[in-house]
Amino acid sequence: MRTRRQLWSIWFMVFVAAASFGCSNASRPADPASAPARKPAIVFMTDFGTANDAVAICKAVIVGISPSARIMDITHQVTPFQIEEASRDLFGVTPYYPAGTVFLAVVDPGVGTSRKAVIVKSKKGQYFVLPDNGLVSEVIERDGLEGAHEISNPAWMIQAAVSSTFHGRDIFSPAAAHLAEGWDYTIAGPEVPQLVRLTTKLATVDDRGASGEIIGLDDPFGSLITNISSEEFESLGYSLDDKVTVQINKKPVTLPYVKTFMNVAVGETLLYIDSRGRVGIAVNQGNYSKEFGVQPPGIVFIAKKGGVVKLKRKE
Repeated sequence: MRTRRQLWSIWFMVFVAAASFGCSNASRPADPASAPARKPAIVFMTDFGTANDAVAICKAVIVGISPSARIMDITHQVTPFQIEEASRDLFGVTPYYPAGTVFLAVVDPGVGTSRKAVIVKSKKGQYFVLPDNGLVSEVIERDGLEGAHEISNPAWMIQAAVSSTFHGRDIFSPAAAHLAEGWDYTIAGPEVPQLVRLTTKLATVDDRGASGEIIGLDDPFGSLITNISSEEFESLGYSLDDKVTVQINKKPVTLPYVKTFMNVAVGETLLYIDSRGRVGIAVNQGNYSKEFGVQPPGIVFIAKKGGVVKLKRKE
């Protein structure tokens, strides 16, 4: 016969084995296929600023419809009414987000007029909820158009009176939330066969040099953003550390062409290729726009290396 001590030992080992088995099962990760799918992010951009409650109200409308919505911000500091600026921001951001992302963009100087509120789907599988004013032009030109539908179905709008001046709250935010909830954008309203397109301002290169425009500021740093691409600049023959004479609004300035800001002394000016592949003009740890009184829009001309630029005399 087994002694009482032997029996207790056997029971103890059984208990430990059972506990270990339970713990190993508990620590085992769940099957990814069984995990609930995450809702797509809503990526939000406006010219509303942050001095009022407009952005907070739009977000409240979204979470009222889609409580688990993931809302991310591009910016709410787009220069008021500047559709081209917003279009560039949207163009720059979208490549970093996956298919299914919902972009909510409200820069809408035509609010309350006959301009359409639309949902646009790109061939990349991303959705854009915005006014039909050209804001999505650059993205669609690059990524392709899958389809576009006007938001006219009241079920996609706020369930209250729709104002004539705050479609960000009443139409665009509810529509973005419904998309995040998995609604089919094709039932939002009729198909839009032709979207409004912006005319993109392009630089030109000829035998004299490259002519372009100041299209924005890299705020808060005040660096000038031009529409002269790195390829267009390289075709002019310059190498790093060359001195480059640039006409800014027909006033010549000479700048060192460098790789990054700290390649010049603090407070010195420079010409560089920015992170989007465009010619930029800056002051190291300063604000070029404020120091030299330059604001967009403006014109820029860079002569070919070794070329001589003759300015026309005023009559």
